[in-house]
Amino acid sequence: MTADPTAATRPRNRKQLIVEAAGRVFSEHGYHTASMEKIAAGVGITAAALYRHFPNKYALFAECADVMADRLVAAVDEVPPGAALTDVLTAVTRVTVVHRASGGVYRWEARYLNHEDRRNLRTKFRHVVGRVDEAVQREYALPDERLRAMAALGAIGSVTMHHTTIAQRRTEELLSAAALRVAATDPAVPRSSARPVELPAQPVPRTRRAEILAAAIPLFARDGFASVTNGQIAEAVGLAPSALYRHYPGKVDILAAACLQAAGLLARGVDQSLHGVAGPRAAVVALAERYVAYSFEYTALNSVAEAELAGLPADLRRSLVLAQRDHIAVWEQQLRLARPELDPRRARMLVHAGFGVAVEAGRGLRWQDSLEHRAAVTALIVGALGL
Repeated sequence: MTADPTAATRPRNRKQLIVEAAGRVFSEHGYHTASMEKIAAGVGITAAALYRHFPNKYALFAECADVMADRLVAAVDEVPPGAALTDVLTAVTRVTVVHRASGGVYRWEARYLNHEDRRNLRTKFRHVVGRVDEAVQREYALPDERLRAMAALGAIGSVTMHHTTIAQRRTEELLSAAALRVAATDPAVPRSSARPVELPAQPVPRTRRAEILAAAIPLFARDGFASVTNGQIAEAVGLAPSALYRHYPGKVDILAAACLQAAGLLARGVDQSLHGVAGPRAAVVALAERYVAYSFEYTALNSVAEAELAGLPADLRRSLVLAQRDHIAVWEQQLRLARPELDPRRARMLVHAGFGVAVEAGRGLRWQDSLEHRAAVTALIVGALGL
């Protein structure tokens, strides 16, 4: 009997290779446009062979998220108890940078995992935060140590959310240093010094099209674009599902409209931030204040725009990506003026680290809006940027 040549050459770590490829595809294309065919192509196998290891896309996504969390748990557990904060942050940074191409799956964790998988994953993340928290407490006698631990991890995790590249060692050093600064930042800003920030107003839904968009955004934020049906959106505005097509060609066009709205609000916010500021450091602080205010005020909209942009078709995504780059370029320019020793790529990577701080610190505060919370997150971002 002749041996099956396919079986003879099949790598023993094929399941691991599939998970790695899937993580890259989910991170690059988003959950709802990732396909088993794309993932199979990344491994060099057929989709039919892929289904022998995973029954569906959800099972593969859940495995990717679980593997990512397990890597972080293993990284912090390899550091001896009582180790210096630098050692803990370095361990987390190293594994995050090595696996940055597949680390972006955490963007969809809250939306696309079922209750049990989400609970298990969050238990693992709490363990990682707890180890960082312990080290922060030992090293810096400041308030809100858990908030600072989460924000520091946000600075590190930001590298999974963009494509700016520098040498791996320099990336690790840059992010570890940013995370350490975050951990050393006192976020307790007195109420008297917490400044209110005026934001551009979100458009009032005065048309049926605008009502549909306003109803869809919180649904996308809560359940994820792929899980929301046209029927749910229609029900939220009192329409029959077929009536949606008179206003939007498809559900993806509603998502594109949400992302455009977010980009417009951010662009107007940047213009307001830079009006009348005295110097580049003040400009960066003003940008941070307004970005934080925007994140708290428009949490659902910002969440959708950040998490779902990658899943838009290329023709709809192009202008949004350009707007996103323009927004980051403003931060980069002002940060380099404030810190002339930074080259463009390191400055850009730090800007993304600041955004990562905003996301994780906001989550840590459950997006409960107050002047104190906005000021605390702003202080942590400024710390990450090295100002």
